[in-house]
Amino acid sequence: MLTTPLNVLFAGEEAKAKTPENGNANHQHPTVSQLTRYKWWLQMAIFTVFVLAGQSVATLLGRLYFDKGGKGKWISTLVQVAGFPVLLPLLLISPTKKNHPSETLITPYIKKQPSLLTLVTIYLLFGVFLGANCMLYTIGLLYLPVSTYSLICASQLGFNAFFSFFLNAQKFTPLIINSLFLLTISSTLLVFNNDPSESTASKSKYAIGFVCTVGASAGYGLLLAVTQFAFTRILKIETIRVVFEMIIYPSVVAACAILVGLFASGEWKTYKNEMEVFELGKVSYVMTLVWIAIAWQVFSIGCVGLIFKVSSLFSNVISTLGLPIVPSLAVVFFHDKMDGVKVVSMLLGIWGFGSYIYQHYLDDLKLKAEGKKLGNKESPSEVSLVERGQLV
Repeated sequence: MLTTPLNVLFAGEEAKAKTPENGNANHQHPTVSQLTRYKWWLQMAIFTVFVLAGQSVATLLGRLYFDKGGKGKWISTLVQVAGFPVLLPLLLISPTKKNHPSETLITPYIKKQPSLLTLVTIYLLFGVFLGANCMLYTIGLLYLPVSTYSLICASQLGFNAFFSFFLNAQKFTPLIINSLFLLTISSTLLVFNNDPSESTASKSKYAIGFVCTVGASAGYGLLLAVTQFAFTRILKIETIRVVFEMIIYPSVVAACAILVGLFASGEWKTYKNEMEVFELGKVSYVMTLVWIAIAWQVFSIGCVGLIFKVSSLFSNVISTLGLPIVPSLAVVFFHDKMDGVKVVSMLLGIWGFGSYIYQHYLDDLKLKAEGKKLGNKESPSEVSLVERGQLV
């Protein structure tokens, strides 16, 4: 078994006995269900912290890199995926499969594991797409104020819901539609908020940054939806290892593709001079890039973990929860202006997020009530994504 603290994040849910001989096991041992529920919520809390902290730190440090003299688009893109080596020890010590059949609820439904060719194809496609999407994010962060950039990224929730509807049979309710509408309007408002005193970029570059950020948000929404589809329909494995593999292998491919662009563009020749003129010094230059890479890996663990345990849309909603965090910190550290349009945009974004969470709460109450009628003590939220996908 995994011996690191991260074991608790991906530990399989306790299987509940269903046989006639021990059909009343849940009644005899109520603490088992309670412990399982507490563990699930602990996992969600840790993943949420990883997403919010990793996203906020990485975005702010990325803006710091550009503000203090950094100009490299390719190196800024590379550090978004190049931190995968910090996860390799976890991959090496993680089990390849469950140690006991009772640790998985989906064994009866698994008919065939994906072939090596299928896995290689998935990781190659994901990696190339990830690299291209990271470049779009880099251009957006280069040309836009960090507060504007972060608020535009809220549109990724709408894109993710759209793609999840077709790929993962995501259901829409009035509250979810309201959430998506508000978050879309929230980001769209910012196209009319080009204040020359706030950004050093020209109007044309501002427009390029806006389009690239919206495109990256759409790509990210698609990537999350496809990741959920891969977990439930292709990989069909409920272990910690598959989560790390879904982070590491596409990152390796993306890093290789970005390195090709980096050397082909000749940008690598400018890094020595860039380090010399960096306002905070050479050591700070290197450490800024290193911590950006680490922060994005922390974000990836939380993001993919939430997809694995719940859904891609839920993972994206948690990411959107960070919407007011980065702009608020940007006002403090980068002296960005928080004018009326941004305040309205932020409030709409928070309202949209709250609308989605309330719908999730109502669904959970409804499923719990139905479960009690059937004598099922397990919270519906605790049923794994892979199991739900196999039962569809």
